Amino acid sequence: MELLNQTVVWWHWIVLGLVLLVVEVNTGTFLFAGFAAAALVTGLADLIFATSFTSELLLWSIFSVLAFVLWRNYFKKEPTHSVGQSNEGIGTQGVVTEAIAPHQKGRVRFDAPLLGNTEWFATADEAINAGDRVKVIEVRGQLIKVTKEL
Repeated sequence: MELLNQTVVWWHWIVLGLVLLVVEVNTGTFLFAGFAAAALVTGLADLIFATSFTSELLLWSIFSVLAFVLWRNYFKKEPTHSVGQSNEGIGTQGVVTEAIAPHQKGRVRFDAPLLGNTEWFATADEAINAGDRVKVIEVRGQLIKVTKEL
């Protein structure tokens, strides 16, 4: 450890930070950017305060963990609270083209595209005859739940 205290100087940390920045540019993950920033800050701290290698290593570790935690929190995805398709098509109206029995599949052609398509398989809680007008009340993956339009 004494050898490292004597041989590792501030500019070694700066070079390490620059090398890590080059790695970051080639990977594009933003992960190495935090480690590079930590190395640059450690190099500057060693230049200003003339710290020991053990202190520098500790400082670099703390800044690296801090950078990683900040990176993770910044890019953290919000949890998904619902499963399935978008509910933006609720209320869309259409005409039944293939009769729907209770809790059985039928087909509906919608007046406007619903999730990119005008014709969908649909289910209902009640029997609906071909030609009847319906509206969407729920989107269940690849099935659309409809009810008779009054």
